[in-house]
Amino acid sequence: MKYYKLFILSIAILLGACNAQDRVLYLQDVKSGTEIDLPENYLIHLKPLDQITVVVNSKNPELAVPFNTSSSYNSLSGAPTAGGSATEASLQVLTVDESGYIDMPIIGRVKCAGLTRQEVANSIEKKIKDGGYIVDPKVNVRFANLTISVLGEVNRPGRYDIQKDQLTIFEALALAGDMTIYGGREDVAVIREKDGKSVITKLDLRSKDIFNSPCFHLEQNDVVIVSPNKYRAATSEINQNRSFWISLASTGISLATLVMTIITVSK
Repeated sequence: MKYYKLFILSIAILLGACNAQDRVLYLQDVKSGTEIDLPENYLIHLKPLDQITVVVNSKNPELAVPFNTSSSYNSLSGAPTAGGSATEASLQVLTVDESGYIDMPIIGRVKCAGLTRQEVANSIEKKIKDGGYIVDPKVNVRFANLTISVLGEVNRPGRYDIQKDQLTIFEALALAGDMTIYGGREDVAVIREKDGKSVITKLDLRSKDIFNSPCFHLEQNDVVIVSPNKYRAATSEINQNRSFWISLASTGISLATLVMTIITVSK
């Protein structure tokens, strides 16, 4: 009977451990060597109200100066630039307007919405060449306000600047220090602004189906929310109840002490 009970206890512990592992593992239905096709075009595309910096270069630097300066543009240094070439301290920040365009010196409006950084750079280069201004323009376009937010059951919730054109949900969680052990791997929400509406997509990070989700690759201003699992919810409820009863008991003791003091003084 003694060995039977030990056997049953061992099985229970083993099953509990397996169940706990299922709660915290990512991609549980993927075997080693599995190949998954990713979307061909998953670079971040510009949207209205995005901010970018544009730097035009040429073998003849003087020819590029007019494209890099304008007193009407904002600067990363906090002051308008009236002349000279673009520098790290005075890169012009251009805001994509609601129609999806930016205004460039000399060449005018350039479409940005729906395009990648490189596609915008290619478009600017073409306009400069077609206008006969520079025969060898080299344009560098960079994001100035590319951020995401990660909230909920992660170790470092907050807002993060993104330095590259593609970011997966797993990379976002890595930036936030990964999920806590109480994070619900099967219940991760991504909030994305689209066509003036907030679209919420739920993700299950335990399944390889995550790779087929439009939110596997994040976009600028996405908000990732990791929900607590049922064990975190239960623990929080227990702690709240414990705090309530401790507080109630402490209040009762204080009242009893006060009553005893009053009775003693009255005698």
